[in-house]
Amino acid sequence: QVQLVESGGGLVQPGGSLRLSCAASARLFSFNAMGWYRQAPGKERELVATFTSGGTTNYADSVKGRFTISRDYAKNTVYLQMNSLKPEDTAVYYCNGKYGRAFEVWGQGTLVTVSS
Repeated sequence: QVQLVESGGGLVQPGGSLRLSCAASARLFSFNAMGWYRQAPGKERELVATFTSGGTTNYADSVKGRFTISRDYAKNTVYLQMNSLKPEDTAVYYCNGKYGRAFEVWGQGTLVTVSS
């Protein structure tokens, strides 16, 4: 069973930076797409950043220019570098992976709090 484990969340002041990590139990090449989503209190889960095996990268408009998704195939790990953080970025961040014909896996989530 494929598993994803996030880490790197925490409390940061507005304008600060954090890097989230998502360690996969399978090789990244086995995924059709991977990405980060987030869910703020009282809101729906939303896409933050994704990439496909074909190399297409997609970002939510609200994070473009501030967040960067990357991956390390040797470590089977996906990262989300978050800069210029704002209070509205506060949320639980989830890693997501899609593989096979229609399989999907989620991590347990990591909390990011942006507050002074």
